[in-house]
Amino acid sequence: MNDHEVEQLIGRLLQLGVALAAAVTLAGAFFLLAQHGSTVADFSTFRGEPAHLSSIIGILRGVREMRSESIVQLGLVLLIATPVARVAFTLLAFILQRDRTYVAVTTLVLALLVFGLVSGRG
Repeated sequence: MNDHEVEQLIGRLLQLGVALAAAVTLAGAFFLLAQHGSTVADFSTFRGEPAHLSSIIGILRGVREMRSESIVQLGLVLLIATPVARVAFTLLAFILQRDRTYVAVTTLVLALLVFGLVSGRG
């Protein structure tokens, strides 16, 4: 695989990831509006996110139960996962090209991304 082919695959990965995330988010938003569109918003009291939206497992359970807010949240998770998948794919390409310097740098970047995503909030 040459550099141009890798760039083309990475570009396609980003396009498909963003398109999938947008489609899932929009489907969830339409579903959410259909269910709760006529509900009057009450902003007098702050309510944080429900517990089932704070973990991947909870989101997937909510999607299985057809909870509209879980579907929207899944779309956002897919959007966040898209550039992380790009870094992982780039790491694989550097491994196949046997470019040790870029493998080391990309491994560090991927580790930092994953650590930031799984190490709690804030």
